[in-house]
Amino acid sequence: MKIKFAPLMAALTAAALFTTTACSSSDSGAENQSDPNEKVALSYWTWAPNMDKVVAAWNAKNPNIQVTVNKQDGGDPAVTKLLTAIKAGSGAPDIMQAEYQKIPTLVSSDAIADISAEVGSVKDKFPAGIWNGVTLGSEAVYGVPQDSGPLMFFYRSDVFEKNGLQAPKTWDDYAAAAEKIHKADPKQYLGTFSANDAGLFTGLAQQAGASWWGVQGDAWTVNINDAATQKVAAYWGGLVEKGVIDNKPMYTPEWNAALNDGTQVGWVSAVWAPGVLDGSAKDTKGKWKAALMPQWDAAAPATGAWGGSATSVTTQTKHKKQAAQFVQWLNSDPEALKLLATTAFLYPAANESTSVLTSPPAFFADQADFYTIAGEASKSMKPFTYGPNVNVAYSAFNDAFGKAAESKKAAAFTESLAAMQKTTVDDMKNAGFTVAG
Repeated sequence: MKIKFAPLMAALTAAALFTTTACSSSDSGAENQSDPNEKVALSYWTWAPNMDKVVAAWNAKNPNIQVTVNKQDGGDPAVTKLLTAIKAGSGAPDIMQAEYQKIPTLVSSDAIADISAEVGSVKDKFPAGIWNGVTLGSEAVYGVPQDSGPLMFFYRSDVFEKNGLQAPKTWDDYAAAAEKIHKADPKQYLGTFSANDAGLFTGLAQQAGASWWGVQGDAWTVNINDAATQKVAAYWGGLVEKGVIDNKPMYTPEWNAALNDGTQVGWVSAVWAPGVLDGSAKDTKGKWKAALMPQWDAAAPATGAWGGSATSVTTQTKHKKQAAQFVQWLNSDPEALKLLATTAFLYPAANESTSVLTSPPAFFADQADFYTIAGEASKSMKPFTYGPNVNVAYSAFNDAFGKAAESKKAAAFTESLAAMQKTTVDDMKNAGFTVAG
């Protein structure tokens, strides 16, 4: 379902949206003068597993600020439910788990508050590229990063050894390895281009330096068809046309079987990939290795993200200060980070996550440096700004790149970006947003 966005200039001015003076219904004088010993009850919507057990640690130490977890569905259903409550003027939680890509939608609908004054001091506890995801490129802060999905490369080490290959340092290395592996065994592919995973393609574009949305004065900018994304599309289109990688979608029974039977021997994915491999490729446990992403410029390491979320304070809370205090603890306190990793099974976004993740995932039990590599990837994440209609852009990706992957023509991949750009811009203008250029 396409979320209907209130026109930017009608819902709130761009100046209020993108500067630290953004106001919310929670910025009341009454709250600022509240008794610091007041007992407060906060509600927290989240879809992360076992978050009630994480929150229990906070509640035990903070008797005056008690947080109750309300488990929700993630993705669009969570956003739709929150926006409905905000519009109704009641029923919204105090605190909300929000995917980075959904934050612009929630901000433009005046659903989450600027908490820069309350949490700005923890900025340096997070990689710059991840912190950027809660700011929309401004000084305002619309949440504290909770978990992240830095892109990494996973490969069958036995297949690489058999072919005299090492983990690719560059994308040229990856292309050469893909060709050599497929030539040695035509049934084997180092990867696949999946036209139903726009999030992965976005992360690849991010690594190359793209940022598809931005803010220019009182207007949005849209740059999906930029040089960086063109380079990424041309690269993968070239590999598909050459036939050295597959062109089938991921997360299908066929793809799962290919991981397990050794016909898919590599995967560009994110830090959470071990859980997928453990479920889809059980017979190959002990044969996979994790590495940093292949690079466009080996002298300037960079990566993108696939997934991740922040914890935001809603504009309907009557206890913004206390809610922000909890949000800050949840995502930066060492005790909380360890609980997020070991109990909620998230990869914490904070720099300190590497110190609390001392053992590798079970599927990579023999790779002791797994989280050291993940930490390096996080720190090299490029900044990326999402826009208010990510779902429209992603739907356009599925349509255009689905046809391109089926055609196996490299030119169709780069041509698909123009269709994505037009569809995204047209939708924003129709919704009442001002788009520059």
